[in-house]
Amino acid sequence: MDAALDGAVRVFRDSGYHATSIVDLCSAMRLTAGSIYKAFGDKRAVFLAAFDRYTRLRNEELLKRLDKAASGHDKVRAVLRFYAESSHGAEGRLGCLVAGSAMALGNFDEEMAARIEASLQGLERLLRDLVRQGRDDGSIGKDVDMDAAARSLLCLLQGFRVIGKFGRTRAEMMAAADEAMRLLR
Repeated sequence: MDAALDGAVRVFRDSGYHATSIVDLCSAMRLTAGSIYKAFGDKRAVFLAAFDRYTRLRNEELLKRLDKAASGHDKVRAVLRFYAESSHGAEGRLGCLVAGSAMALGNFDEEMAARIEASLQGLERLLRDLVRQGRDDGSIGKDVDMDAAARSLLCLLQGFRVIGKFGRTRAEMMAAADEAMRLLR
């Protein structure tokens, strides 16, 4: 099931929810239409399962990277670099399921909108906590507004994912991540 959902994630990231057909999902998931309908019921249910898998796997990978960073400043940098690495080359061109879904689905389906919002709120909370850690450990300036900084960083990270869809280099994205750290002085 995980392999099938990974295929669905890829096609939804690349084409978006509306442009993805059941035929596309059959090919990506390596399942027949009947198997998809039996396992999930419909395309919307496949999307919701794929969205949940995508966000869970990305969050797990991000938390692993955060475990390796010592200070709040270093943890914020790790988040920025994680997003920058996801926003260039072939990976960047696939796009972000959260950012893409926010634009395409946020106003059309309450359950999808709630999942998108929960994902964005979770990231903003994490960023706020990391900025707080940095203020507490002295690696981020005491005058940095935690709420405003977290919101600014959230906007920047989602922007990374949007512009990454149109082809950026690793150097460009890493330079943007490094420059963003100047917000936290």
